[in-house]
Amino acid sequence: MKKLLIILMFTILPLSLSAHAALAAGGEGPSKDMLKGIITEVNAVERTVLFEKDGTKEMLTLSLGATMQPEDLKVNQKVLINLDKHAEGKVMKDVSVMFMDMTPSKLIALLVIGAIGGLLSGFIGSGGAFVMTPAMMSLGVPGAVAVASNMCHKFPKAMVGAYKRWKYGQADIKLGLVMASTAIIGVQIGIKIQKYILSQFGGAGSNLYISAVFMVVLVFVGGYVFYDAYKLAKGKSEEGATSRLALRMQSINLPPMMHFKTAKIRISAWITIPVGLLTGMLAATIAVGGFIGVPGMIYVLGASAVVASATELIIAFVMGAWGSIQWGLSGLIDIRLALLLLATSLIGVQLGALGTTYVKDYIIKVVMATTMLIVAVSRGVKIPGYLVDLELMAPIAPNTIALLEAISFWSLVAALGSAGAIIIVAMIKGMTADRQSKKALGVANG
Repeated sequence: MKKLLIILMFTILPLSLSAHAALAAGGEGPSKDMLKGIITEVNAVERTVLFEKDGTKEMLTLSLGATMQPEDLKVNQKVLINLDKHAEGKVMKDVSVMFMDMTPSKLIALLVIGAIGGLLSGFIGSGGAFVMTPAMMSLGVPGAVAVASNMCHKFPKAMVGAYKRWKYGQADIKLGLVMASTAIIGVQIGIKIQKYILSQFGGAGSNLYISAVFMVVLVFVGGYVFYDAYKLAKGKSEEGATSRLALRMQSINLPPMMHFKTAKIRISAWITIPVGLLTGMLAATIAVGGFIGVPGMIYVLGASAVVASATELIIAFVMGAWGSIQWGLSGLIDIRLALLLLATSLIGVQLGALGTTYVKDYIIKVVMATTMLIVAVSRGVKIPGYLVDLELMAPIAPNTIALLEAISFWSLVAALGSAGAIIIVAMIKGMTADRQSKKALGVANG
């Protein structure tokens, strides 16, 4: 194990540094058309604002875009401004408040989101980000800030969950570190994609991208996982049976071949590369990598759901720490959100990890699939509003917008509630059955 850790340490560091250098060649900071800072004064008559640029404290006079209204602008709050590159002078195209006002109701909501997200993280190994990121966006957090803050909070949580699952003998450290080495490169690529979209299309473009990717990937992966769980529940497939795709992948003898003891698989290292790369890319762009990493390990590599969900936490820790550094350098992390989510998710992740010791393999897949499909609805109904903001769709009636907002919010509540309920009920049933089994065994031995 010591040799493995040394080799991987010297593998990950050069890979990450070379990826960073290559990507930085195209410019790592925000685009010249994107400004961060504070609007100190709004002149409604001249339709201009006085803007204090973040870092340099340089004062700029910016003009409002044709569709922008002076009364909608927030003064003395940090904002992200996109300039219209096609207009003469410094004309604002889009503005979004980077750090939302923290009210008691939002504070409580974030604590609840953190608890359930942690429960999901410990139970299915995805980090819980596919409910946390949309939940923060529903509270009014800009998409890029939600992604960055979520990634910041999840790596210490993933570390706790990974340690717990490793103690239960479920986490494959070697598999996790090997996949993490390529996931780091994926994180770098994903951050570049997110920054490009943010600089070109502003907050609305970032929100649209995040929501669209969420919906497509969640429906595809969630649907497949749910179908597999259904077959297991009905006895149409064997518990822990390796998928046909994984068997084909394991039959490919392309050196270097690797043996993963805990996962009980032997496979070419080249098969793990695309799974790790996609995991990292999604983690950086939408703060979610687990729902690619976990199914990838199950259906492509051939690991069991229990081992895959535990091993994903190792990957989440490594790429979460690296991604947090990158997002932190961009100034897009809201540390308040990260700490509030972390406060309760650290408790939830331990309960979720405990729950995996009492449930069958297919229960993990049911929870994962159910939550994914409901969250897909929550994000999908937000897409028309973002299209309107980008002027890619005709304006929608206010009543329709309000209805879509309500559907998005309550479907997200349903996702959180159903996931928490399924996990808790499964834990109680499993613990009761285990207790009764031990009691019966004691009576028989007595």
